[in-house]
Amino acid sequence: MSLLYLVKRTGYILFTLLIVSVLVFFITQALPADAAQMLLGENATEDALAAVRERLGLDEPIPVQFWAWFSHLLAGDFGTSLRTGLPVADMMFPALARSLLLAGFAILVLIVVAIPMGVLAALRRGKASDVGVSLLSYVGVSLPEFVTATLAVLVLASPEVGLFPSTGYVPLTEDFWDGLHHLALPVLTVSVILIAHVSRMVRSELVDVLHTDYVRAARLKGLSRRRVLWRHAVPNALLPTITVIALDIGYLLGGIIVVEEIFAFPGIGRQLIVAIESRDLPAIQAGALIMAATYALANFLADLAYALLDRRIQYD
Repeated sequence: MSLLYLVKRTGYILFTLLIVSVLVFFITQALPADAAQMLLGENATEDALAAVRERLGLDEPIPVQFWAWFSHLLAGDFGTSLRTGLPVADMMFPALARSLLLAGFAILVLIVVAIPMGVLAALRRGKASDVGVSLLSYVGVSLPEFVTATLAVLVLASPEVGLFPSTGYVPLTEDFWDGLHHLALPVLTVSVILIAHVSRMVRSELVDVLHTDYVRAARLKGLSRRRVLWRHAVPNALLPTITVIALDIGYLLGGIIVVEEIFAFPGIGRQLIVAIESRDLPAIQAGALIMAATYALANFLADLAYALLDRRIQYD
Protein backbone atom coordinates (compact mmCIF):
# COMPACT_ATOMS: atom_id res chain seq x y z
CA MET A 1 0.00 0.00 0.00
CA SER A 2 1.62 3.21 -1.18
CA LEU A 3 1.86 6.49 0.67
CA LEU A 4 0.20 8.16 -2.32
CA TYR A 5 -2.87 5.96 -1.88
CA LEU A 6 -3.10 6.85 1.81
CA VAL A 7 -2.89 10.55 0.98
CA LYS A 8 -5.49 10.23 -1.79
CA ARG A 9 -7.86 8.21 0.38
CA THR A 10 -7.50 10.68 3.26
CA GLY A 11 -8.32 13.46 0.80
CA TYR A 12 -11.45 11.59 -0.34
CA ILE A 13 -12.57 11.17 3.27
CA LEU A 14 -12.04 14.87 4.02
CA PHE A 15 -13.91 15.85 0.84
CA THR A 16 -16.78 13.53 1.77
CA LEU A 17 -16.98 15.06 5.24
CA LEU A 18 -16.98 18.53 3.68
CA ILE A 19 -19.99 17.60 1.53
CA VAL A 20 -21.71 15.99 4.53
CA SER A 21 -21.10 19.10 6.66
CA VAL A 22 -22.68 21.31 3.99
CA LEU A 23 -25.70 19.01 3.66
CA VAL A 24 -26.13 18.66 7.42
CA PHE A 25 -25.96 22.40 7.98
CA PHE A 26 -28.47 23.34 5.30
CA ILE A 27 -30.85 20.48 6.16
CA THR A 28 -30.90 21.53 9.82
CA GLN A 29 -31.47 25.10 8.76
CA ALA A 30 -34.60 23.93 6.96
CA LEU A 31 -36.02 22.33 10.12
CA PRO A 32 -39.06 24.14 11.58
CA ALA A 33 -37.19 25.28 14.68
CA ASP A 34 -36.20 28.68 16.04
CA ALA A 35 -33.05 28.47 18.16
CA ALA A 36 -33.90 31.70 19.98
CA GLN A 37 -37.37 30.38 20.78
CA MET A 38 -35.85 27.15 22.07
CA LEU A 39 -33.57 29.06 24.41
CA LEU A 40 -36.10 31.54 25.79
CA GLY A 41 -39.33 29.59 25.65
CA GLU A 42 -42.70 30.27 24.10
CA ASN A 43 -43.45 33.31 26.25
CA ALA A 44 -40.37 35.30 25.20
CA THR A 45 -40.91 38.80 23.85
CA GLU A 46 -39.93 39.79 20.33
CA ASP A 47 -37.22 42.11 21.66
CA ALA A 48 -35.67 39.29 23.68
CA LEU A 49 -35.84 36.93 20.72
CA ALA A 50 -34.22 39.53 18.45
CA ALA A 51 -31.41 40.07 20.97
CA VAL A 52 -30.68 36.33 21.17
CA ARG A 53 -30.76 35.98 17.38
CA GLU A 54 -28.25 38.81 17.10
CA ARG A 55 -25.99 37.26 19.78
CA LEU A 56 -26.04 33.85 18.06
CA GLY A 57 -25.62 35.34 14.59
CA LEU A 58 -28.98 33.96 13.45
CA ASP A 59 -29.89 37.28 11.84
CA GLU A 60 -26.96 36.96 9.43
CA PRO A 61 -27.35 35.57 5.89
CA ILE A 62 -27.23 31.78 5.66
CA PRO A 63 -23.79 31.66 3.91
CA VAL A 64 -22.33 33.84 6.70
CA GLN A 65 -23.86 31.55 9.33
CA PHE A 66 -22.42 28.51 7.57
CA TRP A 67 -18.92 29.95 7.43
CA ALA A 68 -19.06 30.90 11.11
CA TRP A 69 -20.17 27.38 12.02
CA PHE A 70 -17.68 25.68 9.68
CA SER A 71 -14.72 27.78 10.79
CA HIS A 72 -15.46 26.90 14.42
CA LEU A 73 -15.80 23.26 13.37
CA LEU A 74 -12.32 23.30 11.82
CA ALA A 75 -11.00 24.55 15.15
CA GLY A 76 -12.65 21.63 16.96
CA ASP A 77 -15.54 23.71 18.32
CA PHE A 78 -18.87 21.97 17.69
CA GLY A 79 -20.84 24.78 19.31
CA THR A 80 -23.01 24.97 22.41
CA SER A 81 -26.10 22.87 23.03
CA LEU A 82 -29.31 24.87 23.02
CA ARG A 83 -30.87 22.34 25.38
CA THR A 84 -28.21 22.12 28.10
CA GLY A 85 -25.97 25.13 27.50
CA LEU A 86 -22.94 22.80 27.55
CA PRO A 87 -20.36 22.41 24.76
CA VAL A 88 -21.67 19.90 22.24
CA ALA A 89 -18.31 18.12 22.11
CA ASP A 90 -18.53 17.39 25.84
CA MET A 91 -21.86 15.68 25.21
CA MET A 92 -21.22 13.88 21.94
CA PHE A 93 -17.75 12.42 22.29
CA PRO A 94 -18.35 10.59 25.60
CA ALA A 95 -21.61 9.32 24.07
CA LEU A 96 -19.68 8.24 20.95
CA ALA A 97 -17.22 6.33 23.15
CA ARG A 98 -20.10 4.43 24.75
CA SER A 99 -21.62 3.66 21.34
CA LEU A 100 -18.25 2.44 20.05
CA LEU A 101 -17.98 0.21 23.11
CA LEU A 102 -21.37 -1.29 22.27
CA ALA A 103 -20.43 -1.64 18.60
CA GLY A 104 -17.06 -3.17 19.51
CA PHE A 105 -18.65 -5.87 21.63
CA ALA A 106 -21.19 -6.53 18.87
CA ILE A 107 -18.41 -6.97 16.29
CA LEU A 108 -16.52 -9.24 18.70
CA VAL A 109 -19.62 -11.42 19.10
CA LEU A 110 -20.07 -11.28 15.32
CA ILE A 111 -16.53 -12.59 14.68
CA VAL A 112 -16.71 -15.28 17.38
CA VAL A 113 -20.14 -16.58 16.31
CA ALA A 114 -20.76 -15.77 12.64
CA ILE A 115 -17.48 -17.01 11.13
CA PRO A 116 -17.61 -20.47 12.79
CA MET A 117 -21.29 -20.74 11.85
CA GLY A 118 -20.52 -19.97 8.21
CA VAL A 119 -17.54 -22.35 8.14
CA LEU A 120 -19.62 -25.15 9.70
CA ALA A 121 -22.44 -24.65 7.19
CA ALA A 122 -20.00 -24.67 4.25
CA LEU A 123 -18.20 -27.82 5.41
CA ARG A 124 -21.48 -29.66 5.97
CA ARG A 125 -23.26 -28.33 2.94
CA GLY A 126 -26.74 -29.80 2.49
CA LYS A 127 -26.73 -31.51 5.89
CA ALA A 128 -28.72 -30.77 9.03
CA SER A 129 -26.18 -28.29 10.46
CA ASP A 130 -26.16 -26.34 7.18
CA VAL A 131 -29.96 -26.23 7.13
CA GLY A 132 -30.00 -25.14 10.78
CA VAL A 133 -27.51 -22.31 10.20
CA SER A 134 -29.42 -21.17 7.11
CA LEU A 135 -32.72 -21.20 9.01
CA LEU A 136 -31.24 -19.18 11.88
CA SER A 137 -29.78 -16.74 9.37
CA TYR A 138 -33.11 -16.20 7.62
CA VAL A 139 -34.84 -15.62 10.95
CA GLY A 140 -32.13 -13.23 12.10
CA VAL A 141 -32.23 -11.17 8.90
CA SER A 142 -36.03 -10.98 9.09
CA LEU A 143 -36.15 -9.53 12.61
CA PRO A 144 -35.88 -5.72 12.90
CA GLU A 145 -33.95 -4.38 15.88
CA PHE A 146 -37.01 -3.14 17.73
CA VAL A 147 -38.60 -6.60 17.50
CA THR A 148 -35.44 -8.34 18.72
CA ALA A 149 -35.05 -5.80 21.53
CA THR A 150 -38.66 -6.20 22.62
CA LEU A 151 -38.39 -9.99 22.64
CA ALA A 152 -35.10 -9.82 24.55
CA VAL A 153 -36.67 -7.60 27.23
CA LEU A 154 -39.81 -9.75 27.50
CA VAL A 155 -37.91 -13.06 27.70
CA LEU A 156 -34.56 -12.32 29.33
CA ALA A 157 -35.31 -9.22 31.41
CA SER A 158 -38.80 -10.11 32.60
CA PRO A 159 -39.42 -10.18 36.37
CA GLU A 160 -39.93 -13.95 36.17
CA VAL A 161 -36.56 -14.59 34.50
CA GLY A 162 -34.54 -11.50 35.37
CA LEU A 163 -31.30 -12.63 33.77
CA PHE A 164 -30.34 -9.17 32.57
CA PRO A 165 -31.35 -5.56 33.32
CA SER A 166 -33.65 -4.07 30.70
CA THR A 167 -32.23 -0.55 30.77
CA GLY A 168 -29.30 1.48 31.98
CA TYR A 169 -25.54 1.60 31.66
CA VAL A 170 -22.68 1.00 34.10
CA PRO A 171 -19.14 2.01 33.04
CA LEU A 172 -16.80 -0.96 32.85
CA THR A 173 -14.21 1.05 34.79
CA GLU A 174 -16.58 1.27 37.76
CA ASP A 175 -17.84 -2.30 37.83
CA PHE A 176 -16.64 -4.54 35.00
CA TRP A 177 -19.04 -7.45 35.48
CA ASP A 178 -22.07 -5.29 36.16
CA GLY A 179 -21.14 -3.22 33.10
CA LEU A 180 -21.06 -6.37 30.96
CA HIS A 181 -24.39 -7.38 32.51
CA HIS A 182 -25.98 -4.12 31.32
CA LEU A 183 -24.36 -4.41 27.88
CA ALA A 184 -25.60 -7.96 27.26
CA LEU A 185 -29.06 -7.25 25.84
CA PRO A 186 -28.07 -4.26 23.66
CA VAL A 187 -25.13 -6.24 22.25
CA LEU A 188 -27.35 -9.29 21.63
CA THR A 189 -29.93 -7.17 19.84
CA VAL A 190 -27.41 -5.44 17.60
CA SER A 191 -25.55 -8.69 16.88
CA VAL A 192 -28.47 -10.86 15.75
CA ILE A 193 -28.97 -9.45 12.27
CA LEU A 194 -25.22 -8.96 11.74
CA ILE A 195 -24.50 -12.59 12.63
CA ALA A 196 -27.23 -13.75 10.27
CA HIS A 197 -25.91 -11.60 7.43
CA VAL A 198 -22.22 -12.41 7.84
CA SER A 199 -22.64 -16.16 8.46
CA ARG A 200 -24.53 -16.49 5.17
CA MET A 201 -21.81 -14.54 3.40
CA VAL A 202 -19.01 -16.67 4.90
CA ARG A 203 -20.83 -19.88 3.93
CA SER A 204 -21.39 -18.75 0.35
CA GLU A 205 -17.81 -17.56 -0.18
CA LEU A 206 -16.23 -20.59 1.50
CA VAL A 207 -18.25 -23.02 -0.61
CA ASP A 208 -16.87 -21.31 -3.73
CA VAL A 209 -13.29 -21.21 -2.40
CA LEU A 210 -13.29 -24.90 -1.45
CA HIS A 211 -13.89 -25.76 -5.11
CA THR A 212 -11.04 -23.65 -6.51
CA ASP A 213 -7.94 -25.12 -8.16
CA TYR A 214 -5.46 -23.82 -5.58
CA VAL A 215 -7.35 -25.54 -2.74
CA ARG A 216 -7.33 -28.80 -4.69
CA ALA A 217 -3.60 -28.33 -5.36
CA ALA A 218 -2.91 -27.76 -1.67
CA ARG A 219 -4.74 -30.98 -0.82
CA LEU A 220 -2.80 -32.90 -3.49
CA LYS A 221 0.48 -31.65 -2.00
CA GLY A 222 -0.41 -33.55 1.15
CA LEU A 223 -1.40 -30.67 3.39
CA SER A 224 -3.88 -31.58 6.10
CA ARG A 225 -7.50 -30.62 5.66
CA ARG A 226 -7.33 -28.37 8.73
CA ARG A 227 -4.29 -26.53 7.40
CA VAL A 228 -5.83 -26.06 3.96
CA LEU A 229 -9.04 -24.80 5.51
CA TRP A 230 -7.67 -22.27 7.99
CA ARG A 231 -4.46 -21.26 6.19
CA HIS A 232 -5.72 -20.99 2.62
CA ALA A 233 -9.50 -21.27 2.24
CA VAL A 234 -10.93 -19.26 5.14
CA PRO A 235 -8.67 -16.16 4.74
CA ASN A 236 -9.63 -15.91 1.06
CA ALA A 237 -13.31 -16.47 1.84
CA LEU A 238 -13.18 -13.67 4.40
CA LEU A 239 -12.03 -11.00 1.92
CA PRO A 240 -15.54 -10.22 0.56
CA THR A 241 -16.86 -10.57 4.10
CA ILE A 242 -14.70 -7.64 5.21
CA THR A 243 -16.55 -5.43 2.74
CA VAL A 244 -19.87 -6.69 4.07
CA ILE A 245 -18.81 -5.97 7.67
CA ALA A 246 -17.64 -2.48 6.68
CA LEU A 247 -20.97 -1.80 4.98
CA ASP A 248 -22.73 -3.21 8.02
CA ILE A 249 -21.07 -0.46 10.06
CA GLY A 250 -23.58 1.86 8.41
CA TYR A 251 -26.38 -0.45 9.48
CA LEU A 252 -24.77 -0.73 12.92
CA LEU A 253 -24.86 3.04 13.37
CA GLY A 254 -28.52 3.16 12.34
CA GLY A 255 -29.43 0.10 14.41
CA ILE A 256 -27.65 1.43 17.46
CA ILE A 257 -29.95 4.49 17.45
CA VAL A 258 -33.00 2.24 17.86
CA VAL A 259 -31.31 -0.07 20.37
CA GLU A 260 -29.99 2.78 22.50
CA GLU A 261 -33.42 4.35 22.68
CA ILE A 262 -35.15 1.10 23.68
CA PHE A 263 -32.57 0.17 26.33
CA ALA A 264 -32.02 3.77 27.50
CA PHE A 265 -28.35 3.38 26.63
CA PRO A 266 -26.56 6.77 26.78
CA GLY A 267 -24.80 6.56 23.43
CA ILE A 268 -24.57 8.95 20.52
CA GLY A 269 -27.74 7.54 18.93
CA ARG A 270 -29.81 8.41 21.97
CA GLN A 271 -28.15 11.82 22.18
CA LEU A 272 -29.12 12.43 18.55
CA ILE A 273 -32.74 11.42 19.18
CA VAL A 274 -32.96 13.77 22.18
CA ALA A 275 -31.39 16.55 20.10
CA ILE A 276 -33.93 16.04 17.30
CA GLU A 277 -36.85 15.97 19.73
CA SER A 278 -35.70 19.22 21.36
CA ARG A 279 -34.64 20.85 18.04
CA ASP A 280 -31.10 21.26 19.40
CA LEU A 281 -29.52 22.22 16.08
CA PRO A 282 -25.82 22.29 17.13
CA ALA A 283 -26.17 18.84 18.69
CA ILE A 284 -27.97 17.47 15.61
CA GLN A 285 -25.26 18.84 13.32
CA ALA A 286 -22.43 17.45 15.45
CA GLY A 287 -24.07 14.03 15.89
CA ALA A 288 -24.74 13.57 12.18
CA LEU A 289 -21.23 14.68 11.23
CA ILE A 290 -19.55 12.42 13.81
CA MET A 291 -21.54 9.40 12.63
CA ALA A 292 -20.65 10.14 8.99
CA ALA A 293 -16.96 10.40 9.93
CA THR A 294 -17.18 7.07 11.79
CA TYR A 295 -18.67 5.37 8.73
CA ALA A 296 -16.01 6.82 6.41
CA LEU A 297 -13.24 5.68 8.76
CA ALA A 298 -14.73 2.16 8.94
CA ASN A 299 -14.60 1.84 5.15
CA PHE A 300 -11.00 3.06 5.12
CA LEU A 301 -10.03 0.47 7.74
CA ALA A 302 -11.76 -2.21 5.64
CA ASP A 303 -9.44 -1.38 2.73
CA LEU A 304 -6.43 -1.66 5.04
CA ALA A 305 -7.66 -5.05 6.28
CA TYR A 306 -8.02 -6.20 2.67
CA ALA A 307 -4.38 -5.42 2.00
CA LEU A 308 -3.22 -7.12 5.21
CA LEU A 309 -5.14 -10.34 4.50
CA ASP A 310 -4.15 -10.57 0.84
CA ARG A 311 -0.69 -9.30 -0.09
CA ARG A 312 -1.60 -9.54 -3.76
CA ILE A 313 -3.87 -6.51 -3.37
CA GLN A 314 -2.02 -3.31 -4.11
CA TYR A 315 -3.49 0.16 -3.82
CA ASP A 316 -1.97 2.90 -5.94
